[in-house]
Amino acid sequence: MDEPASGSPRAPLRTVDVARESGYSVQQVRDLERLGVIPAAARSGNGYRSYTPLHVHALRAYRGLAGAVGPVAARQLLAELRTGTTAEAASAVNAVHVRLAREREETLRAQRALRAIRAEADTSAADTSGFERESDAMTITELAEALNVRPSTLRFWEQEGLVTPERVTSLRARRYGVSAVGAARIVVALRGAGYGIPAVREAMGSLQRLDGLEETQRILRHRVDQIATRTMALLRAGSDLATVVASAQDPTTAQVP
Repeated sequence: MDEPASGSPRAPLRTVDVARESGYSVQQVRDLERLGVIPAAARSGNGYRSYTPLHVHALRAYRGLAGAVGPVAARQLLAELRTGTTAEAASAVNAVHVRLAREREETLRAQRALRAIRAEADTSAADTSGFERESDAMTITELAEALNVRPSTLRFWEQEGLVTPERVTSLRARRYGVSAVGAARIVVALRGAGYGIPAVREAMGSLQRLDGLEETQRILRHRVDQIATRTMALLRAGSDLATVVASAQDPTTAQVP
């Protein structure tokens, strides 16, 4: 039940007020309260919910965070912001910005690798001048660190036929040349875009065909656009996130309209 309307500008907010100001429906407000996205509303003696402006800020912050990192991670992060120190909260939000920036950079690297593959296909030569020249070859540990994945992930991709390393020494230690590094960057971008192993395998297998190159290019362009959209969602949530963090340090801010 919702508390009846009041003529006082500082009266507690009703569920319908919070819904209108946050952009969620009344039922969504209740569901998100149940999930812990916003603090539990106070209850009057007759059971009516009463909210504060902080609940509106928290819901708006959640909308932006969910758009940036997904609903589950957004719920976890909001819980951290409400319980941690200002320094911890700032670090947590900054980590999201860093994550998005890294995803964008990896996708751009994948695009450059794809252009090099196109150049090879066009010239029918082993010209890899378009690839990154961070090194002539990388060990599995170096490549895993560069891509922010585990070495076991690269081994799994090898088993699935996605990335083929060079094998050297009698111990069969894996080393990845520039072509393999470029392929691995494309795999990272495709996996980050939500494509499953079968779809990635098909894409990687089709890179020597013009249609395969075009489709993978389209996927990577869409990936860059998605990351930009997620980044904008995080930026829009900025002031609301700041209010949530401030309220954790000074509960009186919850009453600020």
